Amino acid sequence: MVHRLDRDTSGLLVLARSDEAYRRLADLVRSREIERTYLALVGGRPRSREGRIEAPIGRDRRDPTRVSLDTDTPRDAITHFAVEQLWPEQALLRVRLETGRMHQIRVHLAAIELPVVGDRVYGRPDDALGRQFLHATDLAFDHPFGGRRVEAHSELPAELQAYLDRL
Repeated sequence: MVHRLDRDTSGLLVLARSDEAYRRLADLVRSREIERTYLALVGGRPRSREGRIEAPIGRDRRDPTRVSLDTDTPRDAITHFAVEQLWPEQALLRVRLETGRMHQIRVHLAAIELPVVGDRVYGRPDDALGRQFLHATDLAFDHPFGGRRVEAHSELPAELQAYLDRL
């Protein structure tokens, strides 16, 4: 596996079928050449239609099982978001990672008071949902052998779509 998804996050990820493919794909991740886009349902309403969150994150100073902005080991983290749909108390955001730190989307959105719905660690638990509303919808990169553009898309899983339909 070249990169991973947080537990309870659905969607696309990149897998390598050989050691050489893994090395080349890992280089693409390090050089930020793999485009990763997610859909996240958040509690609250964003102050703007789109934004960029640039805030270093790392292991939390007080709780090593969590990631936060309050850390002794900060690593650059950049997240972009755009509003897809608004409801009175929630918003569906299209989120694009520029960096890919552990729990980055969840921590960054919580930091701007837009916690991911269903996220029991950083967000807004929701027993009706049963998991966090975060789905990796799109991946794009140049193939490590030959350079042909690879683009993949994943629709929302049925349970997430059904949740949206009830809003």
